[in-house]
Amino acid sequence: MADRVVVIGAGIIGLCAAYALDKRGWQVTVVEARSPGYGASNINAGRVCPTHSDPVPAPGLVRQSLKWMRRSDSPLYIQPRANPDLGRFLYTFWRHCNQNAFESGAAAMSELNRRSLELFDEMRASGILFEEQRAGTLHVYESAERLEHTLRGLEAMAPFGLESSEPIWGDDLRHLEPALTDRVAGGYWIKQDRQIRPDTLIRGLVEFLKARGVAIRTGSSVTGFDIARDRVTNVRCDRGRLETDVVVIAAGSWSSELASMANRRIPVQPGKGYALDYTPSPVEIRHNVSVDVGRHAVSPFEGMTRLAGTMEFSGINERIRPERVEAILRSAARTFRGWPTDLRIPIIGSGLRPMPADGLPIIGWMPGYRNLAVATGHGMMGLTMGPSTADYLADLMTTNVAPQILKPFAPDRFGRI
Repeated sequence: MADRVVVIGAGIIGLCAAYALDKRGWQVTVVEARSPGYGASNINAGRVCPTHSDPVPAPGLVRQSLKWMRRSDSPLYIQPRANPDLGRFLYTFWRHCNQNAFESGAAAMSELNRRSLELFDEMRASGILFEEQRAGTLHVYESAERLEHTLRGLEAMAPFGLESSEPIWGDDLRHLEPALTDRVAGGYWIKQDRQIRPDTLIRGLVEFLKARGVAIRTGSSVTGFDIARDRVTNVRCDRGRLETDVVVIAAGSWSSELASMANRRIPVQPGKGYALDYTPSPVEIRHNVSVDVGRHAVSPFEGMTRLAGTMEFSGINERIRPERVEAILRSAARTFRGWPTDLRIPIIGSGLRPMPADGLPIIGWMPGYRNLAVATGHGMMGLTMGPSTADYLADLMTTNVAPQILKPFAPDRFGRI
């Protein structure tokens, strides 16, 4: 009889984990408190960028974040509130805004993602249906100085397969993307990036897994664990208990709450992002475009274009702040000719990204437990990192031998509690 595993969370990480474990012969049950893909797994730009895998803490970010953090319409907003966990998180985050931590983190994440595109191709070949575009990503800048500074920084990513174009200036850039305004001074193109419409991937995974006999229990909240020494024996839900051999916590921003039920701490904070969907697109866009001013992305999909981005630390909530949406629209109007700023046109949503304190995902066995694993903290890289995270985690769980590639992401780097 196959070993039983309960995966908590039906976002991109949880569903990829279920796929990888089912493929290795596990008897998989997925438990989700809401609906598959709820929040950030559906509300994202859909960008798959395995060779541009930077941790969010970066040199120079402390000074910039201090300028932004109290402005509720800035690319990074931190709502003032008395919260010890947030204070510890910010302290650790800012401590990692240095060159050594950034370079080692980028190397680890790029190595983890080396097989991402191959694994997405494998998913498609196995019969999972999803919408995918292969036009690459244009990164555009109003400031020539900012563009040149960024390109110098990208040189360190070349060993990990990053192949960015030379700088593309002015009309040459507008030849590639005619909708860009004259405000855009230049940019660069990462041709190997892909775009996957996230809701189609979630739907494709759910349909595939169900057809394989994987149980996906939605609308079911985990209320606790039955623990015997160093093992979880049952997962307690609001609909009863699930007996299991192994548990995986892959619940995104809710993973910290679940870990606390096992008397463990995961230093992850919810970072809210916004998505504005236009059906049909008000402007023809040919590529996924990452906009330096405003820190957002524009993603064209079949019959729909999405604006997505910004970072808001305000706790677990789904409140839409109009001033943040308006800031995204102003940035889009500066960047694309004829982009409308009428708030009534798009469908607006938000999602909570699980942001780790040191910028790196948290993947592996929970300290002190033999059968409780965690996979969370992927920040804005969940779509890119989902298949590779799941594949290496499934290897760890199946063989009980930790792949060397997971060492930088081990949960015990934060201590036991």
